[in-house]
Parts: sequence; C-alpha cells; structure tokens
Amino acid sequence: MNIAEIAEMAGVSKAAVSRYLNNGYISEEKREAIHKVVERTGYRPSVQAQTLRTRKTRMIGVIVPKISSTSVARVVEGILSTLNERGYQMLLAVAQGDPSKELEYLHAFHSKQVDGVVLIATVFTPEHKRMLKKSAVPVVIVGQHLPGHCAVFHDDYHASYDLTRLLLDKGRKRLGYISADLRDQAAGAERYRGFCDGVRDMGCEELADHFVTADFSIASGYEQTGKLLKKYGSLDGLLCATDTIAVGAARYLREHGIKSPDQILVAGHGDSELARMTYPPLITAHYFYEESGETAVKMLMELLEGKEGASREIKLGYYIVDRSAKE
Repeated sequence: MNIAEIAEMAGVSKAAVSRYLNNGYISEEKREAIHKVVERTGYRPSVQAQTLRTRKTRMIGVIVPKISSTSVARVVEGILSTLNERGYQMLLAVAQGDPSKELEYLHAFHSKQVDGVVLIATVFTPEHKRMLKKSAVPVVIVGQHLPGHCAVFHDDYHASYDLTRLLLDKGRKRLGYISADLRDQAAGAERYRGFCDGVRDMGCEELADHFVTADFSIASGYEQTGKLLKKYGSLDGLLCATDTIAVGAARYLREHGIKSPDQILVAGHGDSELARMTYPPLITAHYFYEESGETAVKMLMELLEGKEGASREIKLGYYIVDRSAKE
C-alpha cells in the first residue's frame, strides 16, 4: 500500500492523506474516511521513508538513572503522556545509577538517532557538560539546574528548609539529617543546604553537623539511621533526603523499639506511595514530578519547532504534607 492507493480508497487527495499521517489539519470528514481505510488495510507508513523525507525520526531519547525509583517513574509517566499526545515515541535508556552509562547514551543519541533528548539527571561531571554542549540534538534536563542549559527542576532547597523549620516548630530540638550523595546537586547538596540554613536560622547551627550520607534505598536508610544515632546520641527528629531513605529510617526505629513520632519524628522528600503507607505516615515534601516530565517535553517541542522565546529554565514549586498523627 502507498499514499496514492490510500487516497483513492478514501476518496481524498494524496495531500490530505499526507497531512493525516503527519498530524496536520484536515476536515473531520476526511480524517474519518482516511482512518477507516487505514484501519481496514492495516496500513503503516514507512518510518525510514518519513525520516529520509523530513529528517525527523519522531523519536525522543529519555535517559533515566534507574527504573526502580518512584519519582523517576512519575517523571517518565509525564513524559510519555505528552509524547503520545504529540505523536512521538520514546526510546528509554536506563543508566543503572552509573554516570558513565549516561555519557554512553548521550553519545549514541548525539548521532541523530533521535530528534531530541530528555535527561533525568543526577550528577554533572566535566564530561557531561562537554557532551551536553556539543550535542547535535536539543537536550532538556529534568530534576537538576545546570546554568546555560534547558532545564525543568524543583525547589529542593526551600522544601528542605520548610521541612526543617516545621520539625523545629513542633518542638524537636535535636535533629539529625540523612543526606543523599552531595554530588547530586538537587537531592543531595540543595536539600542538605536547606537543612543547614533552617537549623541556623532557628539558632541551632550545631545541628548541621548531625548528618550522614545514604544511597537511594531503604536498606541504606536503615543502616545509616543506626550510624547516625550511634554517632550523635539521642535525637528527637530525623530528616531524610528521600522518602525511600526515610522508610528505611522508620523501619530501623520500629525494630529497635524507638517510638515514632513520640521519640523521633521522621520526615522525607517526594510524597511517594511509601510515605503514605508507612505507619505513622511520613511528613514529606510533594514535588510535581509528572508535571516536570510534561513540561520538559513541551519545552523540547518548542526547541524542535524553533519557536522564539522558548522557555529555557523552569523551577517548579512544592508543598509540605504533614500526616503526623500527633503533635
């Protein structure tokens, strides 16, 4: 089957069929006629031919650090829903927590196998910055702010600051903090900076030293909670860089006979399903992960269409979720 045959069977022009296949404007009557023929014949346009003709693959590369993260999954849902609306497909690349794998995928996508890239970023090495600068296709970063590059990111600093102030306002005066890797500018450095400034502004600057670092897992949250309590003694509040870490912390407290929230009040970041299922539910910060994925795709589309004044940096908000049963 070819366009001419589809046009003849539908009783429309070849131009109308072309517009239909490329999501262009045609009347509803013609669209319905072409759709019936396409469904009846099972016709599918040649992707290779379209790519040669338009120099567009209608494929977007999406690089993620891992697929087990609920926040990453929510971002990808936002990306996918918007790509589907625009008639694009997604090519998903999973770096498995290895920054060098991100570089490999950036290099592969650089060779124009995709029209653009959405990078859900973690750390930026000098090589990352070089690769992003020389990319042959537009790249939009999600979850991190890298000056000079298109990015959709979250207000991690103020969310952490507000969580810290909330626990202090609840009368918790001996706080501890379990950080993510500080090389991660958003979940690591910015959230820890929010904690440090929060305790400082409340006259408790010495609490900034009450911190350890965990990876993004329940097991690590569990392990580091034990280390934190052993190192700094009794605490009455514990802030964690992610909900996953906080769930590990809550498990440690429960298994060691430490009552939460009576003895230690626990807070996380992300407003995940885990945070809602933990008993008592975690205090947490809600980030707009799905919206960040949707916004990143819209920004990428503006870049691909060459629109003037396309947004380059967008910071999304947050809100604090306090499900603590007491206080």
